[in-house]
Amino acid sequence: MAKRWTTVFINTVLLASGFGTMHMLEKFKSVVLSHYGITSTMMGYQQTAFVVGLFVAFLLGGTSLFKGSFKRSVALIVSFAAIPQFIIPFVPNWWGVVALRFFQGFIVALIAVFSNQIGRLFVAERPFAKGIILSGIFWGGIYGINLAKWASSAYSGWEAVKVAFLVSAVIMYVLLGIWWLLVEDFEIPKEKRSSGSNVWKMPFTWVFGFTFFPALWIIFTLGSFTLNRVHFSSAQVANLVMALEVSMGLWSIIMGYLGYRLSVKNPSNRGLFKAIVSVMTISYAVTFAGIFIVWKSILANDYTLALLGIAITGIVQGTGPAFWTTAPAAYPKEIYPEASFALGLISNSANAVAPNVMFVLVQGVTTGMLIYLAMALLGIILLLISSRMRLPVEQYS
Repeated sequence: MAKRWTTVFINTVLLASGFGTMHMLEKFKSVVLSHYGITSTMMGYQQTAFVVGLFVAFLLGGTSLFKGSFKRSVALIVSFAAIPQFIIPFVPNWWGVVALRFFQGFIVALIAVFSNQIGRLFVAERPFAKGIILSGIFWGGIYGINLAKWASSAYSGWEAVKVAFLVSAVIMYVLLGIWWLLVEDFEIPKEKRSSGSNVWKMPFTWVFGFTFFPALWIIFTLGSFTLNRVHFSSAQVANLVMALEVSMGLWSIIMGYLGYRLSVKNPSNRGLFKAIVSVMTISYAVTFAGIFIVWKSILANDYTLALLGIAITGIVQGTGPAFWTTAPAAYPKEIYPEASFALGLISNSANAVAPNVMFVLVQGVTTGMLIYLAMALLGIILLLISSRMRLPVEQYS
C-alpha cells in the first residue's frame, strides 16, 4: 500500500518539474523582447507552440513512440521538456526557441502513461491517485514562476534566463533518476488490435472524449482572458495567477478524493464510471456558478470578487482526475492504454482551438463569458449522453 502511494507522490513531483516549463519564459518577457528584438505578439507564439505541442503529443500516442517499456516512455517524455530547457538559453534565433517550445508541450503525454500505471495499481482509489498527480501541473506552474523570480533577483538580464532554465533542466533529470529507482516497469502494448476493438471506431470514445474538451477550453484560456480585461496592479495580477494555480491544484485533489469515495461504494466497471460522471458533472455545475462571479468581477473591476470567482472556477480542474481514470474503468484491459491517448487527443483538441477563438476572435467580455458558460453546460450535456451509452468493456470483453 505504502509503495503505491509513494509512486503517486514521485509521479506528482516529476510532472510538476516538467510543467514548470509552461510559463517560465513569460516571466522573463522584457529580457526576451530585448534579447531577440521581437514584439510582444511574437513573444506570444512560444506559448501557442507549447499548447499546440500538448495536442500533438496525444496524436503521437497512437504510434509506438510512447509504447513498450513504461519507464522508457516516461524518460523520453521528460527529455522532450528537459533537453529544450538546456538548449533554449543558447539559441540565437527566436523561431528556434518557438520550435523548441513546441516539443516541450509533449510533457503532457506523462498524464496518459501515468493513467496506464494508475490503472494497474489501483481500482476505487484511481480518481484520488490521479487527482494528486494532476495537481502537479499547477504546483509546477507555481514552481516555475518562483524559480524565475529567484533567478531574476539573483542575476541580471539574460544570465537570469540561463540560470533558471539550466537549473530546472537539471532538476528534471535528477527527479527522473529518483523516480526510475523507485518505480516498477511494465509493458504498454504495441501490437495493433482487430477492427472490432479499435478505440477510434467506438462511439463512446468520441462522445466521452469531448466531455473534457470544455474543461480544457476553460482551464487554458479563462485566466488570461480575465486578466486582459481588468485593471489591477501588478501585485494583484500576480496574486490572481497564483490563486488560480493553487485553486486548480487543490480542487484536483479534493474532487479526486470525492471520486474515490463514490467509487469505493461500487467498484464494478459501471459503478466506477457512474462515479466518474458524477464528479465531472458536479465540477461543471460549480464552474458554471464560478464563471458568473468572474464575469461580475470583470464588469465591476472588483479584485476581491475576482479572487473569489477564480477560487471557485478552479473546480473545473476537478473534471481531470475523473476523466483520466475513465480508460481503465470503461475499456477492456488490453486496449485501455490506447484509449487513454485517444481520449486525450480528442479532449486536447481544445488546446489547438480555444486560444485562437478566445484571444483572436472574441473581443467583448459578454461574448467571452457566454462562451465559457456554454462550455460548462456542454460538458454536462455530453456527460449525460455518455452515461446512457454502453461501455466498451461491456461490449468487447
